[in-house]
Amino acid sequence: MHPGSGNWQGTLANALLHHAPQVKDVPRAGIVHRLDKDTSGLMVVAKTITAQVSLVRQLQARSVRRDYAAIVHGSVARDGSVDAPLGRDPRVRTRMAVVAQGKPARTHYHVIARLQQFSLLECTLDTGRTHQIRVHMARIGHPIAGDAVYGLKKGRDLPGPGIGRQALHAQRLALVHPVSGLAMRWESALPEDMAALLAVLRTSR
Repeated sequence: MHPGSGNWQGTLANALLHHAPQVKDVPRAGIVHRLDKDTSGLMVVAKTITAQVSLVRQLQARSVRRDYAAIVHGSVARDGSVDAPLGRDPRVRTRMAVVAQGKPARTHYHVIARLQQFSLLECTLDTGRTHQIRVHMARIGHPIAGDAVYGLKKGRDLPGPGIGRQALHAQRLALVHPVSGLAMRWESALPEDMAALLAVLRTSR
């Protein structure tokens, strides 16, 4: 999302400043929420201060709808929710974990399909904590396929050629337009790598 140590170029913020120079006057180059590295899909960016204020308030009020497609390990028996606070892992500071003194975090999940030893879920966020879906799914014993941080070892958990990243895609985004007040909704089809993985899982025996 943003430039940082060892990664000063090729970020979303760099691209925004190049294609929409006016975002230099907006906090964080207009980025009001983030996607994890290697998570694909939709996100919204504010191009003006007015839009930024409105979008931040909508996120704080939890009125922005964010749905994700996730391929997880195991056969998920039924729809459910995970309500578990998240914070920095006290043992590995680059990871997040369920911790008693963490920030409130809630993820709802709906079973779309069961595929051999995997399931396709739709996950909806009530909150937007760092790595939230990945940590919550691992917490209930269904880590995201291909997740080298919270799942099984990379390259050893998937059939066929694998995916090379966590199988997580922000597929639906809904919010109120900051200026017009109209309800807006966008959808993004599964990317090729996740679609190919699903095809392999559907034909595996």
